[in-house]
Amino acid sequence: MLEKKQGGNFSGENVIAEFDRLTRDAANVQRETLRRILAENGAAEYLQGLGLAGRTDPGSFRACVPLATHADFEPYINRIVDGDATPVLTGKPVTSISLSSGTTQGKRKYLLFNDELVKSTMQIYRTSYAFRNREFPVENGKALQFIYSSRQFTTKGGLTATTATTNVYRSEAFKATMRDVQSQCCSPDEVIFGADFAQSLYCHLLCGLLRAGEVQMVSATFAHSVVLAFQTFERVWEELCADIRRGELSPIRVTSPAVRQAVSALLAGPNPELADAVARKCAGLSNWYGVIPALWPNAKYVYGIMTGSMEHYVKKLRHYAGGLPLIAAEYGASEGWIGANVEPAVPPECATFTVLPDIGYFEFIPLRRSSPDDACCCHGEAEPVGLTDVAVGEHYEVVMTTFAGLYRYRLGDVVQVAGFHNATPKLKFVCRRNLMLSINIDKNSEQDLQLAVDTAAAKFLAVEKLEVVDYTSHADMSSDPAHYVIFFELNAAATDVAADVLQGCCDELDRSFADPGRSGAISPLELRVLQRGTFQKVLRHYLAMGSPVSQFKSPRCVARSNAGVLQILAGNTAKVFFSAAYD
Repeated sequence: MLEKKQGGNFSGENVIAEFDRLTRDAANVQRETLRRILAENGAAEYLQGLGLAGRTDPGSFRACVPLATHADFEPYINRIVDGDATPVLTGKPVTSISLSSGTTQGKRKYLLFNDELVKSTMQIYRTSYAFRNREFPVENGKALQFIYSSRQFTTKGGLTATTATTNVYRSEAFKATMRDVQSQCCSPDEVIFGADFAQSLYCHLLCGLLRAGEVQMVSATFAHSVVLAFQTFERVWEELCADIRRGELSPIRVTSPAVRQAVSALLAGPNPELADAVARKCAGLSNWYGVIPALWPNAKYVYGIMTGSMEHYVKKLRHYAGGLPLIAAEYGASEGWIGANVEPAVPPECATFTVLPDIGYFEFIPLRRSSPDDACCCHGEAEPVGLTDVAVGEHYEVVMTTFAGLYRYRLGDVVQVAGFHNATPKLKFVCRRNLMLSINIDKNSEQDLQLAVDTAAAKFLAVEKLEVVDYTSHADMSSDPAHYVIFFELNAAATDVAADVLQGCCDELDRSFADPGRSGAISPLELRVLQRGTFQKVLRHYLAMGSPVSQFKSPRCVARSNAGVLQILAGNTAKVFFSAAYD
């Protein structure tokens, strides 16, 4: 989705000018957006039963339509999934079903998908790219993009069900955009999208090496996918060099005839010079630091979602990227988009996202922290406020009304208002409100967990040159009293790590989660150190469920209902430690 050159089909300055116009008049744009949503969907059964009687103003909307969660919409969505073609939630026909990742609860949510969501996707991508390209110009280059579609199935009612990203990739609007910029891709994506993940990734890496001098950007939907790509590269680089040297794809790595034919055309015969050059560069790297600029010297930046649960991978991504800028991608969810990153030079840890006032109607539930250090455990809900009525520095839960049948939908995301771009707020993602480690009255958020892991790792693992490859957690209610379980996968075998180092980590984690009034109400924290490759098994578990790697997010808090993941974690535990922090 990149322009070929400045002055081509894409005009970044025109996009920025339109964005500025919309954000200057954000309040009026929001009212008009709500009017359009309600006018288009006024005949929907859900809205008809709430007494709006055709009114489309914000006051009537808030008075008549209650705040809702996915559970409130689920019965209506299920009817559509099963074939109800009447206007249940939307006036326009539903074109397909989107599936959430389901990484936390182990259950994927069904959501409606329509052409308006494709339009908003194209709009937010164009906006982010316009600001990105103004800061880091990409001209007549190529993009190495690790994006993948997922499997789809047909519902009882005849609708196609797949992930939101795949619905976008397979839409005519996306394909038209890709055709416009086909010379920008490093690989025959129409073919590779259809291959299984392992073959797709191998071919993406190979095609990137074949066009190394032309690559100006490396990206994926999530930071995890880029990290996974280069963790894989560490293992297969010699095979890739062998393929380039002999001008023929590995028959073991790539078995799909269609993919072999498409990628073989790009190989175009043996190239021992390129194979030797790649091998020299790989051999000259220290622990793969800076592998991306070493192999793709003209790359300007690395791009993807790097906030929330992806923030853990930023450190490793920065290792692979060397000195290249890391740019956080847009802010959205399976339910719809929210904001664009219009300050791409800001490090991902500090990234903010400016709300586009015409892609949905937004409200914000004010949240009060119980203490200044309580970053995400917010309390004391008040009535929602409008997009332009939020206050800088305050925390809110996001409420969305979309063109795809969600009305006053509580997204569950906690954000902080970092400032304004003209009249529309810039949001900093804080955490998922419902992802809490909680046993009694204590509440530890996803962000609390990440800070605890980072602190323990810095204090006890870094001195041993160890790192946490990935982690998750679980509130074990089967013990009496209940206790927290933290799962670590390290970059070394558990048997090679000194027991006192891991015990120190365990104690530090427990101190980070301390409930001041615990008094025996919570048992000591348990640290389970996993065998290497465990989170690869978790990934394969979700891929088997139909999730694409591009949508995969390691579950940071595994619910009791997610029995499949808990079984994998239990079956791959190498060492167990219990906290002695309060002995």
